Amino acid sequence: MSENLDLVRSLYAAWEHGDFGSAEWAHPEIELVIADGPAPGNWSGLAGMAGGMRDFLIGWEDFRGWADEYCELDGERVFVLTHFSARGKTSGLDVGEMRTKGAHLFHVRDGKVTKLVIYWDRNRALADLGLAPEAG
Repeated sequence: MSENLDLVRSLYAAWEHGDFGSAEWAHPEIELVIADGPAPGNWSGLAGMAGGMRDFLIGWEDFRGWADEYCELDGERVFVLTHFSARGKTSGLDVGEMRTKGAHLFHVRDGKVTKLVIYWDRNRALADLGLAPEAG
């Protein structure tokens, strides 16, 4: 197993328990992209990433994410199929009941994540990477 894959697996060990407090894994100039879902956006740097994630997580209670499958695409990218659960603070909507399946794409260089792309829609992630079968 590569160091990049080990790093990404270690992140999920914390995230699966709702622990999003550490940013030691992130490059100081990390780019965070939320590609789709209820609050898409793009943030840069550690402070930008923290603000983007805080703004996202503030609307949810008990947000958890789990890795279903890891795939090392090349020497710098790790693609993870995910599923997650959470409950909307205002609406009470439980996204776990909807079987929400997403994906994360990590760009890793020199032991740090330089870019993280979060997809709520797994099929969009697969299509963006050219990994989905052609429609029809």
